[in-house]
Amino acid sequence: MNTNRLDGTWEQVKGSIQKTWGKLTNDDLDVIEGDRKQLAGKIQERYGYAQDKVDEHIRRWNEGNDETVIDPVDTSMTR
Repeated sequence: MNTNRLDGTWEQVKGSIQKTWGKLTNDDLDVIEGDRKQLAGKIQERYGYAQDKVDEHIRRWNEGNDETVIDPVDTSMTR
């Protein structure tokens, strides 16, 4: 399993991402294309957040979804 990929139907995930991080553009989402590291990078770029804050936002977003969208075993984002 590639733990850097977002699971689930990308179109559904995109909708949730856009609701949560409204500054992300459709072009950003096309670049992200399900890649967790790309998502984190684009959030940092658009919001100016530090990596630890991005990690926390993604973790909380993931916990708030009905289905697991990001593999919770992936710790690469928190190192």
